Amino acid sequence: MLIEVLKSKIHRVSVTDADLNYIGSITLDKKLIDAANLTVGEKVQIVNVNNGERLETYVIEGREGSGEVTLNGPAARKVQKGDLIIIISYAQMSIDEAKKFKPTLVFPNENTNQLD
Repeated sequence: MLIEVLKSKIHRVSVTDADLNYIGSITLDKKLIDAANLTVGEKVQIVNVNNGERLETYVIEGREGSGEVTLNGPAARKVQKGDLIIIISYAQMSIDEAKKFKPTLVFPNENTNQLD
């Protein structure tokens, strides 16, 4: 049997833009992607701290060091620039694997989205 467990989390970053006219996804600073052990195209859950919205989308790589956190396409209707969000990914694994697994947790500066 496989269960889903927390794989990665970027805790409390600020939305830098919301682009309704883009094809969809979340664009993230490459440094955030790498620090959180995420993969371009990976499914993530977005939790909006400001309004309680939850949605799923996939990761697109943004410019390294930019601090970019942009919700694109329909997801742009669920956030406003400046909202704090949490980005979560999950992995499927056996219960035995899950008991030994250590997720990657990243806590950037929530004002700049930089890894201080």
